[in-house]
Amino acid sequence: MPKETSHRGDELKSLGWTKLDVARYIELWEYRQRWGAMNLEREDRLFLRKAENALPKILSGRSAARKLLKDKSYYGWLRFQCGAMMTAEIEMRLKAGERGAWPVLLESELRILDYYEPVLGLPDTLKARALCPIREALATQAAAFGKVRIYDFQAALNELKAKENNRWKHLRDVDANDHTYPVLNIDNVEVFRHKAHHEIHSLIRDTFPSLAGTDKPAMSDF
Repeated sequence: MPKETSHRGDELKSLGWTKLDVARYIELWEYRQRWGAMNLEREDRLFLRKAENALPKILSGRSAARKLLKDKSYYGWLRFQCGAMMTAEIEMRLKAGERGAWPVLLESELRILDYYEPVLGLPDTLKARALCPIREALATQAAAFGKVRIYDFQAALNELKAKENNRWKHLRDVDANDHTYPVLNIDNVEVFRHKAHHEIHSLIRDTFPSLAGTDKPAMSDF
């Protein structure tokens, strides 16, 4: 019967288990590895069984290695969207110091993910949907004190989908004809970055299940 070669506390955390319960599971798992299940109290054996029943089944002789953050689909999707915009900005011939508002806020999100390293499983990515209206609100605010260029938000992903099987969704859940692309001047980039960090950071740290009970101090604003 397949067995883990290490505990799976991170997976329980991603399923929404509390920090206390995850710590108890890890302690009991390590005790069983050393002394055997027979030496556990019945209540502890039942708790350990409950935890392991909540975990996905192991399909091989060892548990799959946890994917690195950069290999997670959600993270790759953000990097793809950000890279496509930065490529487009070269053709826009922006002035020195100007930045598109969208790449600035996506870069802020990526930095926050790099810092906290959430599991980014389904529970996290479901919560991440709440970032969509936040991004839209931030971009609208940027358009108010910057200038606007034109950018097709769907073109790069449509081109990718034409070449390979891809389940990524478009960044914006709005009218595809909305090509409004706010551009920040050099004086407003850092102001906008600060605001984006504050709003995105709050949602990720406070709502992603895998970050519940994280010991990391709040990420400073650069």
